[in-house]
Formats: sequence, C-alpha cells, structure tokens
Amino acid sequence: MSCMRFFSVGLTNALTWMCLTLGISSSTFAVAPVNLTISTGSVSGVYYPAGGAICRLLNKSQKQHQLRCSVTASDGSIANIQKLRNNEVPLAIIQSDIEHHAFTGTSEFEQSGAMPQLRALFSLYSEAFTLVVREDGNIAQLSELVGKRIDLGNIGSGERATMELLMQQLNWKQTDFSQISGLHADERAQALCDNQIDAFVYVAGHPNGAIREATNSCDVKLLSLPAELIASILKTHPEYSAATIAGGLYRDNDSDINTFGVTSALLTTDKLDDETAYQIVKATMENLTQLERSHPALKGLKPENMTHVGLTVPLHPGAVRYYREHKIKM
Repeated sequence: MSCMRFFSVGLTNALTWMCLTLGISSSTFAVAPVNLTISTGSVSGVYYPAGGAICRLLNKSQKQHQLRCSVTASDGSIANIQKLRNNEVPLAIIQSDIEHHAFTGTSEFEQSGAMPQLRALFSLYSEAFTLVVREDGNIAQLSELVGKRIDLGNIGSGERATMELLMQQLNWKQTDFSQISGLHADERAQALCDNQIDAFVYVAGHPNGAIREATNSCDVKLLSLPAELIASILKTHPEYSAATIAGGLYRDNDSDINTFGVTSALLTTDKLDDETAYQIVKATMENLTQLERSHPALKGLKPENMTHVGLTVPLHPGAVRYYREHKIKM
C-alpha cells in the first residue's frame, strides 16, 4: 500500500473511532481525496484528451474511492518514462516501443538503465508512424526525403525515437538531410504550411488534430512506406505491428497509407497500490463507451484486447485482480 493511501485509510479509521466514541455523525468529517496525475502528451494529440477522459471517469465515482485525477501535458513517451522513473507522476500514457525499451534498458535507455518496476493497467489504441510531406516538395516516396528539410519530432517524443530507428534501418544519418528540426506536435503543421520544412513525422492515432490542421491549411500528403521496409522492421522489432491509415480521413488523401505502428498504454510502477490500480481499471472498463466518445481514435476499444495487445510490461496486480473478477482474458 502506498504512503498516500495508507495515510488516507488511517485517517478514515481514526475518524470512525472518534464518531463512535463521541456520538458524532460521520458526515461531519470528510476525508481528503488522494490526487493522481496522468502525464500525457501534446494538447493537440490524442494522449491529452484520452488521459482527460480517463480522469473524468475516475472522478465521476470519487465518492466511492476517494481518488481525484488530473492530467498534465508533456513532451511525449520518453519524457513520460522519465517522469515515472523520477516519481514525478504515478501514471503516464506511453507508446509500446518506448515501453519495451524502458523496461529492458535498451535503445535510448541504455545509459539510464532498465525499469523493471514498470507495470501496465491497460492498452488503448493503435498509433501509426505517419509521414506528412508538402505536395510541392518533390517527395513521392520515402527515399526522396534525403536532402530535404525534415522535422524529426521534439526530443523526448516517441516519434523522434521511432524515426531514429527507421533511419538506422535505412543507414541514414542526420547529415543526409538539408535541415533537421525538433518541433513540438502543435508546431509542425504551421511550419509545414509556412514552407519552413518539407516534411514531418508523427506517431499518432487517427484522425489526428495536427495532421488535419496541415491537410486543411495547405496542400500536403501522407506517404506510404515500402512493404519490404515494414517487413524488415517487424521481423526484428516485435513491439511494432503493421498499420494502415484509412483513406478519406484527411483532405485530398483518399488512398490507404501502409505503415507500421505501436500501441499506446496507461502505465504506472509497482509503487502504485493495488486498490488504486483496481479502481482506475474499474472506472475505465465499466465506462468504455464514454471513453470512446472522447476522441475518434479511441473507437472500437475492447476489454479483451486492452489486457494484452501492445503491452510489453507486466500487468499491475490491481489490474489483474479486476480482470480475473470479471473473467476478462489476459
């Protein structure tokens, strides 16, 4: 049990004793709720509204569990891992490849070390690696990015880490581009339309607000990745899966886009007590319809998938308890 919850329970017991001893109504006292924060992503992405929706579901039943939830924006999955590592937040939404690397201490986490304490509550939705380019940028295929001005995503974001993996697969270096930038998600569309960059990458659920802003504001297109490149990535990196961005989601982009992707998940650590984890899962699973309404990317969520699809760390015992009670396959 965490210190915060231990304190809350102890205070409740003390108040109960006082009420019985002194004959005071229990309604005279109110136990202060335990505050929880979910670290999400850019306000223009999906993590932020998804985290907000989870918090609203939890706050709706606050009287039952004395938990109060809020969200904070962040630079993305890598930044969220660091917040969990430093105990700055108890909860964070993180994409599956970053989750895997943090848990095993590989890739960008070789120096900081593995985080065996990571635990999952549930997975959420698929996120596709998305390449957005200017129509007049003479970029008809992935190989034609060489020599162009490209935004790789801000440091701390999942897309930057994923793009660096892609560059390794292609033996590309940053010097192969005429210009490299690291803009935040809500800055990329404007930069593309202002002709400051020729392309940007984004790992996101679709439809996405930043990409919709770009396609509505100027002439841009989404590019498919070569099938052989996707197959090569999937063969050596099981944390990824094939993905398709449906045609028609964005203006003048009517064809399906073939790419690869990850799955987002709500993570915590083994420091979160079982009861709190149980209540978060309960509030979410019993109100999935409301969660789906919070963003189009969240449509089609199914409990039997959320217990394992894309998860590369163990489930939290509190989550396991809920899934077992309700016979949800893990």
